[in-house]
Amino acid sequence: MTIQVELSPEVEARLAEHAVVRGMGLEEYAGKLLAEAAAPYASGTGKLTREELRAMREELTHDSEKLAVLPPKATERASFYEDRW
Repeated sequence: MTIQVELSPEVEARLAEHAVVRGMGLEEYAGKLLAEAAAPYASGTGKLTREELRAMREELTHDSEKLAVLPPKATERASFYEDRW
């Protein structure tokens, strides 16, 4: 089946970038996304293949280098309860 979808240039660029990370063509990646969206949730086995795990890791860490680096004090327990002292 063929489906035509109108995408903004920004969305197309992001999809193309994600496809490249996964070693896929844009059309193949878009088809995979649609198939995953249409799949029933209960069909999973609860186990990931190495490729699925790699793709999940890539998705989670994509652009992570752009995140702010927090100072060590920001993650100290006392900093979470400053207003209780």
